[in-house]
Amino acid sequence: MARATGIQSHDLFKLGKADAKRDDRNLMFATLLRAPAKLPDEYDFDLGHTGIPMPMFANDKYGCCVIAGRAHQTLRFELLEAKSKLTITDKQVLAEYFKESGGKDSGLVVLDSLKAWRSRGWKAAGSAYKIQAFSEVAPKQHDLVKQAVYMDVGVGLGLSLPVSAQAQVQSGKPWDVVAGKNGVRGSWGGHYVFVPGYTKKGPVCVTWGAKQQMTWAFFDKYCDEAYAIIDAVDTAKKKAALDGAKLKAFLEGLKKKKK
Repeated sequence: MARATGIQSHDLFKLGKADAKRDDRNLMFATLLRAPAKLPDEYDFDLGHTGIPMPMFANDKYGCCVIAGRAHQTLRFELLEAKSKLTITDKQVLAEYFKESGGKDSGLVVLDSLKAWRSRGWKAAGSAYKIQAFSEVAPKQHDLVKQAVYMDVGVGLGLSLPVSAQAQVQSGKPWDVVAGKNGVRGSWGGHYVFVPGYTKKGPVCVTWGAKQQMTWAFFDKYCDEAYAIIDAVDTAKKKAALDGAKLKAFLEGLKKKKK
């Protein structure tokens, strides 16, 4: 796998998302929505579930952002479903990262990593964790992003970051679009983040051990892939909004194709 652009270009914030990979067979999140919920103007899973840790997960030393994002989402999945707070270590994140990368600090293809998470799962906090499905969110679909976040599914975003994002994150400012060469899409490189919340300004992601606000304009310009990741349809919000029959049919179709 080719080295992700800019993976080692910063002393603290490492990147690690390879170019977005497309697959027309992906399950689309919009097709699963049965009864979209009435959305609040702002929502953050973490505000209603206090004490969730936000480790760096070694993403200051390695380009493991795809697995770091997975770890942050696993923490929230298990808190919601098992009422337990896991302890996921850097060692566990790196073990999965290097397993998927073939032992190289080369970054990962998000789609390939999601398929691995769905098919074989990963080991963390003494157990193996698999997702039920992942579903693609079409570009620039703000309401779909908010729907997924509000029903506590959560969203993983692949970003083609501009150089301007470096100064913004270091100074604690929101990621926003700027003019000029520093605002060129991908001029810094590829990064993956987990989104547990949104405000009127835009999505709020967890990355590099902290919360990072981005504007909707930034999302529209620099997000090159977005996935709603489904662990299980087992809460009132999920059951009301998601078409479980369609999801089941899709997953059964996958099993038949493997035979």
